[in-house]
Amino acid sequence: MDLGAVSAIVTGGASGLGEATTRALAEEGASVTIVDLAADKGTALAAELGGATTYVAADVTNPEQVQQAIDDASSKDSPLRVVINCAGIGYAKRVLGKDGSAHDLESFQKVIAVNLTGTFNVLRLAAEAIAKAEPYNEDGARGVIVNTASVAAFEGQIGQIAYATSKAGIQGMTLPAARDLSSVGIRVNAIAPGIIDTAMLAGVSDEFRKTLGAGVPFPKRIGRPDEYAEVALFLARHDYMNGETVRFDAALRMAPR
Repeated sequence: MDLGAVSAIVTGGASGLGEATTRALAEEGASVTIVDLAADKGTALAAELGGATTYVAADVTNPEQVQQAIDDASSKDSPLRVVINCAGIGYAKRVLGKDGSAHDLESFQKVIAVNLTGTFNVLRLAAEAIAKAEPYNEDGARGVIVNTASVAAFEGQIGQIAYATSKAGIQGMTLPAARDLSSVGIRVNAIAPGIIDTAMLAGVSDEFRKTLGAGVPFPKRIGRPDEYAEVALFLARHDYMNGETVRFDAALRMAPR
């Protein structure tokens, strides 16, 4: 796929993995719609990148708001062909706390709603729009959706019951979604990042960062958001990559804690 000839959506596109992906797509010449709730960051990034990059405030769990973002992306000169889902939240709590109290249900449901249901909400509505585009090659390809899972989907740590469950769901939907959408020429892939230098690590000390990096087999460092973006664009560009969850973790396998 020629990424310079498409319209693209990046959810969570105003910061972290999403911002890096937004920048990478814009550099390729894609018309990017940033979907995020952080209005200040989204507006500023769209203004900085200029061109056909726009910002739409949307909660990924809200069908009407997501549809508005898709309508915005679909109204651009290039057809909507690429959707990369980076929106998500983290939460840490054990099934039973140290005082013996149970994990509250509301927090669990919130993480599932944003990370898993939100991803599916974007996937289903984006697929409907992409399916209306004309195929761009002789195979009948129309577009691609790339979701963000996590190594927690495979090795959830202590306190990650909600987060790991949500990310395992994203990993689990990848193959059936790819099979469902094969009839209309839409590919579906996922990335499972390890330890990446995003806002979640903004408050930790340099010493702790070094400790985290030392636990990675090779290279012994924390991953960068721009490296995630490179993987996302590879999955978007390569027409034979489909139904795959790619671990992006430098061979890291998470310990229980």
